[in-house]
Amino acid sequence: MYNYKLPKEKYFEHQIHEKNTHLLILRNSSGMEVAFTDYGARIVSIIVPSMQGHPTDVVLGFSHINHYLEAQEQYHGACIGRYAGRIAEGTFSLDSNSYTLAKNNGPNSLHGGKEGFHTKVWDRRVHIGNSLEFYYSSPDGEEGFPGKLNACVIYTLTDDNKLIIQYRARTDKKTIVNLTNHTYFNLNGEGNGDILNHYVQLHADDYLPVNEHLIPTGEQQSVEGTAFDFRNYKPIYKDITQDDEQLKVARGYDHSFVNKESIATPAAAAYSLSTGIKLEVFTTEPGIHLYTGNFLSGADSGKSGKSYLPYAGLCFETQHFPDSPNQLHFPSVVLEAGEEYISETHFKFSLHKD
Repeated sequence: MYNYKLPKEKYFEHQIHEKNTHLLILRNSSGMEVAFTDYGARIVSIIVPSMQGHPTDVVLGFSHINHYLEAQEQYHGACIGRYAGRIAEGTFSLDSNSYTLAKNNGPNSLHGGKEGFHTKVWDRRVHIGNSLEFYYSSPDGEEGFPGKLNACVIYTLTDDNKLIIQYRARTDKKTIVNLTNHTYFNLNGEGNGDILNHYVQLHADDYLPVNEHLIPTGEQQSVEGTAFDFRNYKPIYKDITQDDEQLKVARGYDHSFVNKESIATPAAAAYSLSTGIKLEVFTTEPGIHLYTGNFLSGADSGKSGKSYLPYAGLCFETQHFPDSPNQLHFPSVVLEAGEEYISETHFKFSLHKD
């Protein structure tokens, strides 16, 4: 295990689309440090102590802004929008008006399209204390989405090692919105093997099966008796290689789970036996999308210099369901002009106790 340090600020001083980028750091009294960049309003690193007392970076990412620009995997740590997840055939309708989006994932639109929010340099308000606020104004028609959307994401670090993420958005025309964060976590430590030995729990009785293009079929299927039953902690390796068509088509877990917990109760959690680091996820969202890094290829090398192979990290993407604009029985992702989109997610770190 290498000595975990924050990336150097000078390596994130760059200019993209005539806007300056930076590395910004929040620290708390418990020794937790979180680094961000305004490129994609993204999380670059999260350093927390292990049970051995070692500072451990639990986030996949890079030590230089250029590596984010050149990476095969573009979503590391980023704020995803306008629409997190896949939209089938890159099309949807609102009030009998059809909209066509960029297809950047086979026949689908994924995570807001080729030039989604993850590619934008967000503006930043001066932060006071332990909060950072990023905002971005997406013009009407950007990536095919209707309406000018003013989006904001606020990160707050508390002294009890909780990172609070608050999303806000307003539009001047009826549109769809589904924002999330796409941090890859490895609680063994970034670059320290894969996440197959992570113990995961999801307080979900149902999940969304997908078709061959990873679009939800529209059903909510019980996890009972399936590889998707995480109601009690189990290691990811236990069922990920089951002879299950859902796991085969996604090469692992790339599925949304139906969340019925309030933000006061953890909807998901994971921990590492080697470091003892535990992550709990709290959210207002109706879904948690579990992605086990199945399509990481090894083409990118991270902060430790190690290649990011399949299963190098896992994501808990708190969001509305994929393809909701085309599946009207799913919770609505429509935002009316004059209304405010509000969403909140907490990532809380502690040490696992048996």
